[in-house]
Amino acid sequence: SADSLLARLGVSDAAAAAFLRSDTVFRTQVLGRTGRTVSVEATPAQGLAKLTARWVPEDNGQFKRLVVERTAAGTLASRVETGVLTASSRLGSGTIRTSLYAAVDDSRIPDDVAMQIADIFSSSIDFHRGLRRGDRFNVVYETLEADGEPMRTGRVMSVEFVNNGKLNHAMWFQESGRKGAYYTLDGKSLTSSYLASPMEFSRVTSGFMMRFHPIHKIWKAHLGVDYGAPTGTPVRTVGDGVVDFAGVQNGFGNVVMVKHSNSDVTVYAHLSRIDVRNGQGVSQGQRVGAVGATGWATGPHLHFEFRVNGVHQDPVAMARKSEGVALTAASRAAFEQQASVMRLQLATASVASQVASAE
Repeated sequence: SADSLLARLGVSDAAAAAFLRSDTVFRTQVLGRTGRTVSVEATPAQGLAKLTARWVPEDNGQFKRLVVERTAAGTLASRVETGVLTASSRLGSGTIRTSLYAAVDDSRIPDDVAMQIADIFSSSIDFHRGLRRGDRFNVVYETLEADGEPMRTGRVMSVEFVNNGKLNHAMWFQESGRKGAYYTLDGKSLTSSYLASPMEFSRVTSGFMMRFHPIHKIWKAHLGVDYGAPTGTPVRTVGDGVVDFAGVQNGFGNVVMVKHSNSDVTVYAHLSRIDVRNGQGVSQGQRVGAVGATGWATGPHLHFEFRVNGVHQDPVAMARKSEGVALTAASRAAFEQQASVMRLQLATASVASQVASAE
């Protein structure tokens, strides 16, 4: 309520609380809504002199500012202003002890950064089954601020992730006249024809698999890979293609098969729900169904296969083989200059993490 909000901010002013309850913008856009920052200035008698609330209604680089303050006559009045979000860089580091989300929690890094890291390396690291204890990362990410107050997490600008002893690195770069994308620090595109995992990485799936699969959250079947996940977890196609089969089939239960080329087919089995139909075109990352326990399944999980000419292949290896091309020659100088800055920032994050650990 308006009264409890003012009380938490050290203001005791019944008339101000009544004004806030009557103010349409405060009542509909601030009260009881998440993602709002509220600050106040109080009078010596703990009355309300000024209240400022800020929020980000859309993903357009702007924020709204509600200002409630006293007029020259001493009455309260409100106005709504629009401001421009400013981006500031933050550095972070983490080490995998149990999961990626536990690592960002320990390092006080926002969840959205973990999700972006998993997405950036979606063609080179399977974050559901490929993480190892002792894996580590350094990251440079933006925080979007309103009047100096952090409002939301921006884009990951660069990241390096050591997975099973292998260094993976990425940087956001936008060539002139093109959409921005992630590249390795030596200029190779991280865009890939195939994703490494048929499920988006999230706190829910990570936590579920951590409880039921204590080492690597995965078990391998003879002809595929099985992912433990709660019933209803979305399943996505790892690449563009056409649905070759969507229905019930033997021990697979509800199953979707997507044909990506003359040789490449992916299989998504034991689904609780099918969201596509035979002959439908699908794009990379599109939802094709949800995790279930249909067919010969002892519990909810996704059985996934990547077949090349009928023979199952390692999905991560297939994703890595399909990585994109290098930068254009015209953008190389600008890219190298930005990469040099990012290398320095990532090194700074690493050193800061080592100093903190030593303390």
